[in-house]
Amino acid sequence: MPDRINEAGGHWAIIVHGGAHEVPPEKASASRAGCLAAQQAGRKVLEGGGSAVEAVEAALRLLEDDPTFNAGFGSAPNSVGEVEMDSGLMDGRTLDVGAVAGLRGVRHPASVARALLRETPVMLIGDAARQFAREQGAELCEVEALISPAQREAYEEHDTVGCVALDAQGNLAAGTSTGGLSGQRPGRVGDSPLPGCGFYADNELGAVALTGEGESIARMMVAARILHLLARPSPEATSPDGALQEALQTMQQRVGGEAGAIVITPDGQVGWWHNSPNMPVAYQTSRMAQAGVFLSKTEEQDVQ
Repeated sequence: MPDRINEAGGHWAIIVHGGAHEVPPEKASASRAGCLAAQQAGRKVLEGGGSAVEAVEAALRLLEDDPTFNAGFGSAPNSVGEVEMDSGLMDGRTLDVGAVAGLRGVRHPASVARALLRETPVMLIGDAARQFAREQGAELCEVEALISPAQREAYEEHDTVGCVALDAQGNLAAGTSTGGLSGQRPGRVGDSPLPGCGFYADNELGAVALTGEGESIARMMVAARILHLLARPSPEATSPDGALQEALQTMQQRVGGEAGAIVITPDGQVGWWHNSPNMPVAYQTSRMAQAGVFLSKTEEQDVQ
C-alpha cells in the first residue's frame, strides 16, 4: 500500500481490539464499527503529532462509551448486580504505569489510569481509586448507569478492550479497560490492570495488550512472555504474529483458556492473534492507505 506521511513526519501505528470471544451475527456490524471508530480517534491524535499515550487513551474512551463492548458503559454486572471496572495504561518511553481495579461509578476508567501514570503509586483500587478519580475531575456517575439495557436483560458475554500505539517520535504505549466477567465474585480482578500480564509497553521491546480469560493470562504473565519472545525470537516466533501465537499456545497448553493479543514492535510492525472464535480489531499505520478491520485472524488471512 502507498505510504502516507503524517504531519509530524514520522512513522506511526495503532491497533485496537474489542475482546476475545464469539461475536454473534447480530453484533458483527457494531463490533466492526466500534473498533474502527476507536482506531480513527487514536489515529487522529497520531496524525497530528500527538503521543502514543494520548492516542491509546482516546481510543479506549471511544470503546468505553460504546455498549457493544465490556468497558465503561456496557460493563458486566457482578454476582450482586454491580459494576467494578479495571483499567491499565503504560508509557513505553518512561515505563510509567497507571492502573485501577474495582473502580465504581466512573465513566472512563482509562482516563483515571492515565491520570495515575505520573504518580508514585502504580495501582489504586476500590474506593481509593474512585476518590482519586474525583480529585482528578473525572466524570462520575451512578454505578447502575454503566449497565447497558442489553447487559441488564441478558448478562451478555463480551470482553476486555485494548489499544496499542506507536507515535511519530518512536514512543510506544499500551492500555486496557474492562467491566469484568458477568456474575463474577465482587472484588475479583483479572489480568487487565496487571502490568506484565494484561499489558506492557517498553520502547526497546514493544507494546502489547491482552484480552480473554484473565486468570489464565495472569498465571502465565502472557504480556511479559510475548515481549521476551519478540526480544529473543524462537524459530517459530520470528514475526509479531508468531510471538503471539507461541505465547497463547503455551498458555493454553499449561493452564488452558481462550485469549487474544495485539502488539506493535519498536519499528512499527503490527501483529495480532487469538485462540478464541473471534477478536474484533482495527489497525492502521502511516504506511497504509486505509484501516484494516476484521472479526477474526482467519478473516484477515482470507482477504490477504
